[in-house]
Amino acid sequence: MATDYSSKEYFDTLDKFWRAANYLSVGQLYLKDNPLLKRDIQADDVKVHPIGHWGTIPGQNFLYAHLNRVINKYNVNMFYIEGPGHGGQVMVSNSYLDGSYTEDYPAITQDEAGMKKLFQQFSWPGGVASHAAPVTPGSIHEGGELGYSMSHGVGAILDNPDQIAAVVVGDGEAETGPLATSWQHNRFINPITDGAVLPILDINGYKLSNPTLSSRMTDAELTEFFKSQHWDPMIVEGSDVDKLNPEMAKAMDEAIEKIEAIQKNARENNDESLPYWPMIIFRSPKGWTGPKTWDGKVIEGTFRAHQIPIPVDQNDMQHVDALVDWLKSYKPEELFNEDGTPKEEIANFAPKGDKRMAMNPITNGGVDPKDLSLPDFRDYAVDTSERGVSLKQDMLVWSDYLRDVVKKNPTNFRMFGPDETMSNRLYGLFETTNRQWMDPIKKDWDEALAPKGRILDAQLSEHSAEGWLETYTLTGRHGIFTSYEAFLRVVDSMLTQHFKWLRKAKELDWRRDYPSLNVVSTSTSFQQDHNGYTHQDPGILTHLAEKKPEFIREYLPADANSLLAVSPLIMNDREKINLIVASKQPRPQFYSIEEAEELANKGLGIIDWASTDNGEEPDVVFAAAGTEPNMESLAAINILHDNFPDLKIRFINVIDLLKLQSPKVNSRGLSDEEFDRYFTKDKPVIFAFHGFEDLIRSIFFERHNHNLHVHGYREEGDITTPFDMRVLNELDRFHLAQDAINSIPEYAEKGAEFSQAMDNTLAKHYQYIRDNGDDLPEVKDWVWKDLK
Repeated sequence: MATDYSSKEYFDTLDKFWRAANYLSVGQLYLKDNPLLKRDIQADDVKVHPIGHWGTIPGQNFLYAHLNRVINKYNVNMFYIEGPGHGGQVMVSNSYLDGSYTEDYPAITQDEAGMKKLFQQFSWPGGVASHAAPVTPGSIHEGGELGYSMSHGVGAILDNPDQIAAVVVGDGEAETGPLATSWQHNRFINPITDGAVLPILDINGYKLSNPTLSSRMTDAELTEFFKSQHWDPMIVEGSDVDKLNPEMAKAMDEAIEKIEAIQKNARENNDESLPYWPMIIFRSPKGWTGPKTWDGKVIEGTFRAHQIPIPVDQNDMQHVDALVDWLKSYKPEELFNEDGTPKEEIANFAPKGDKRMAMNPITNGGVDPKDLSLPDFRDYAVDTSERGVSLKQDMLVWSDYLRDVVKKNPTNFRMFGPDETMSNRLYGLFETTNRQWMDPIKKDWDEALAPKGRILDAQLSEHSAEGWLETYTLTGRHGIFTSYEAFLRVVDSMLTQHFKWLRKAKELDWRRDYPSLNVVSTSTSFQQDHNGYTHQDPGILTHLAEKKPEFIREYLPADANSLLAVSPLIMNDREKINLIVASKQPRPQFYSIEEAEELANKGLGIIDWASTDNGEEPDVVFAAAGTEPNMESLAAINILHDNFPDLKIRFINVIDLLKLQSPKVNSRGLSDEEFDRYFTKDKPVIFAFHGFEDLIRSIFFERHNHNLHVHGYREEGDITTPFDMRVLNELDRFHLAQDAINSIPEYAEKGAEFSQAMDNTLAKHYQYIRDNGDDLPEVKDWVWKDLK
């Protein structure tokens, strides 16, 4: 007999499922024992410090129950993105009821003993957090930072045409910048090749202590706003569940049917026009079904329902009767058997197998994850037989490699960024793909736009692009996010949250692994031309280096071949954040593809052709990490060799920066013995570095050699010439050479004249650029001279 999904009997069962989820959610807040209230509650049954949130829980539990209903009715593949902040019980309670939580955590059984453990672990030392996290089945969205639920939903359904992301957006979250701009994400979803997002704006009226803006907007205002954003909104409002159930069911049925109709039309007729995707606006009271009032003040529907609405804890039991009345209002005897197992009708209500939102494979590594098929990076190598003579743009060379990665992986590799793919000289990509864009396209005006494309960069939002990539990788696919260096700081907290996700997921044996998140930093601090000081901030290197090194890699390739050689290290890498700092400007090319491959695999190397120590103890060690640091160090070595031919110089090129860390910090780090073989124990080290200097100092702090002279970014900038950017930060060849001589006692005195000559050259440079608007010819025309 077919199920009537709109019958009173069905809604009665849905109501019981909802009540059961609410009961479990309140129990997790307060209790650690006596989960079914079989005896009078005692102080030992209650947590010492109930910590968590209640306000957003009941509304989300209601939505979750109704989403289960449409999964069953329409047999769709759906997963849940929990946008509201601290509502961790929602996904825990619902996955516990459908059995998926127990499958992942067998000790949390679906009975009284398991329920006790479920309650005790919530917001408990060694337990689970008060927001959706990697430990939560079905979660691919970290609830610790608001604003990214929509971008995460969209990133997951790209190239997953049979999936629907049910994205619940909190009305507080909706006020964040990243979320506000993400209402435009529908303009990048192709209904033929991608899945769908069903946004549900969950308006419960209040944030932590203030009303939400959307809650004070009228239905007409909300409808007008979302229509203007190309959504088709449906509004459901109320607190009477008997009235709400058929209204919400009708809205969700319409939403699913509209999604299916849009996709059917697009796929059968190759219709790639921008549709009006459905969305739901749900108004319900904050803290719905909880205490109506407390201490003479309204609770339900106000900000007072946000966290713990009734003051009860192990050391203050005077109001425990109110807590018991609240719990019993859900009629647990109708929901759970004597042994604590869910009643049969509740267990049968939930979808089965992979149809459960907590067990959808997309939320645990992807539906059909595959490694990338990669071209041979050596095929794109630059000829460096005449070192430093040829000028190439590293990113332009790399773009041909990426073009062929796209060709070989047409459904599981994408490029992401904020309108900078062309600016970053990735021209080769456009030979094989376009930017994905669903809005109308103006012929002869627009360039490289199409409804299908492997590049998503047509929205000027770092938050959106990086958020898309996060869940694109968490669902088993691969990609690269490129951004101007200074503007990576816009998303550094997102990178932190992703790192935290990877770290916690790694600890769970039921979690699959994920492709790494690849971030490429361009338009770097040491050549900003007209942009100048505002576009300088290499701090992403320091920011990521502070994280657990098991999950972070930082690559600073010195030229195009080095960038190519790093490529296979990141493309099929797993469970890391890989940062590459690369140049898009014309730069001399120094390293053969064989040298570059060895440097990339080892992380660093002594460059024999740029060293004069002949394997002996050097007088000074030059080290460089980054394109401009490498170039300026080599130029400084030329200057020093011309003036002090007997000076024994060792030059080290560093590509994998964190290989320099001590094994005390990083298991991949060089041993002290290896480090000393490179850098000696006491010789001066002139370290030319792309980022802030303290990062290098912290690395050397654990080592024997503290005779360190770092030349990095010193927060100096202006609208000036490319070389002057380095001069302002003393990362130029003249300062490097001068510091080298001054750091060697036996050369310092006789080098006084040389040091003055460097100062004179810098003074000449200062005046020349102001007179001519360009760098000195001896700088612009510099070519590496072999050391003979």
